[in-house]
Amino acid sequence: MSKKDWASARQEVRPTMKSALWVFLLAATMPMVTARSMAQLVGAPKTEGIVAPSSWDFLEMGPVAAADPWFLACSAFCRFASVQASPGGANSPAIAVNPKNPMQLMAAANDLTCPTANLGAYGSSDGGSTWNHTCLGVLNTVGTGLPSVVYDLNNNAYFAATDTDVYPAGISVGIQKSSDNGTTWGLTIVAVQPEFTPYGLVNAPWLEIDNSTSSPYSGTLYISGTQFDYSLVKTQISVSSSSDGGSTWNTVEVAPVQLEPKVDQLSRLAIGVDGTIYVAWQRCVMSEQEPNLDCGGTKAKILMSKSTDGGSTWSTPVRVATVTLAPDSCNCADFGNLPNTKEPVYNIPVIAIDNSTGPYAGSLYVVMYNWTGTQMRVQMVTSRNGGTSWGKPVALAPASATHDQFFPAVSVNSSGVVGVSWLDRRNDPANLRYQPFAAFSKNGGTVFGKNYALTSGLSNPYLDGYGGIYMGAYTGNAWDVATTFYATWPDSSNQQYMQDRVGGGTTK
Repeated sequence: MSKKDWASARQEVRPTMKSALWVFLLAATMPMVTARSMAQLVGAPKTEGIVAPSSWDFLEMGPVAAADPWFLACSAFCRFASVQASPGGANSPAIAVNPKNPMQLMAAANDLTCPTANLGAYGSSDGGSTWNHTCLGVLNTVGTGLPSVVYDLNNNAYFAATDTDVYPAGISVGIQKSSDNGTTWGLTIVAVQPEFTPYGLVNAPWLEIDNSTSSPYSGTLYISGTQFDYSLVKTQISVSSSSDGGSTWNTVEVAPVQLEPKVDQLSRLAIGVDGTIYVAWQRCVMSEQEPNLDCGGTKAKILMSKSTDGGSTWSTPVRVATVTLAPDSCNCADFGNLPNTKEPVYNIPVIAIDNSTGPYAGSLYVVMYNWTGTQMRVQMVTSRNGGTSWGKPVALAPASATHDQFFPAVSVNSSGVVGVSWLDRRNDPANLRYQPFAAFSKNGGTVFGKNYALTSGLSNPYLDGYGGIYMGAYTGNAWDVATTFYATWPDSSNQQYMQDRVGGGTTK
């Protein structure tokens, strides 16, 4: 494996911080907040009701919200950011809503303000009005990244991320539990260990939970990830499960081992009301024309497998879609880089399922981007038969949006409304700065309504806190049952090169 490939693999787990002073000056991306009427976002002709960032007034949206209780609030855990009095920032944000208490939210991110683990948790008990910031612990002395969070049906929150052992022993996945909405966290438990030894690691993990009371596996935690051997460029998708609240874990291989030049990577999970688990991931073939054998600019398959027995056995992988990855124009990213930057850009196939009782119940949705030759374009594919077959890709943005779209996330509410959020450069003529956008579908993903910018300001990827070389790997979103949609993203739209958002909720 080349030095660049190993560096990238390590970067996906824990990007290297140049220096504390440098991070302080070039403040890492921090979030902002907007809120709009849900009816407007699915096409109702109403006047927009946007919360001004300077007020940080999350729920009071005036007459629009009062007249329409089915409102939408798009949050990037900015309450935490607005009260922090230290430099730093966050990327790769995830978010979850407590199904038993919709006022409780938990967000997670790679966090430069956390000196050891670089992992931050942000809990809210008032629907996002205020946030509690906690730095997570580690198994060893080295911090890691790429976190995800869930709640169970007993008001417990779980936080999972890669956790580095002393090199070259490998990289595991650790999990922690909180029973007080993130105020305190228990000890880190090893959830997933490298299957390939002695040079193995578990990369790009993702945590989900079966919260269906009708499922025979209700309460089971699942973590998907890539078993990675950097010495041989050997990869394999695995899913680990725990039926005792994360105390003990069992790992099962989902698909056969892939050897160089084939690479399986970047998995996500969805769980149906009957307990069926779906895992989607990307398979690419390293290009021998590239000096470092990366997948940038190549065609990649998006694959899916499912388990109906609690993760013990898995079906033969099915092709969801074929996409082209962005080129590696800077020779700095294994899966392509964000054009006009040196930012690695990942094409994580985020999968969601409609667990409602509506007309599209059981539908599966996967979002990803496709490189057209001139732009990264976010799209979604749908399956109506449990993943046996998949439809044609549906674009989220209009054809007039000709600049890059990336880092999409998708979730479905209890009424079957599909919400997708992503980062988009359409409003920067230079195709550099980005905004978070969202779109919604009420007809099972067949058609999406108007695209909505979730901030008025544009964010500069060079203000990522890592010198313009790492702005994370994904964004996130989640529904509060059927009424509220939360989206998380890295945001630097209020910053200048020598300015950080510290205290007081300062705005652009």
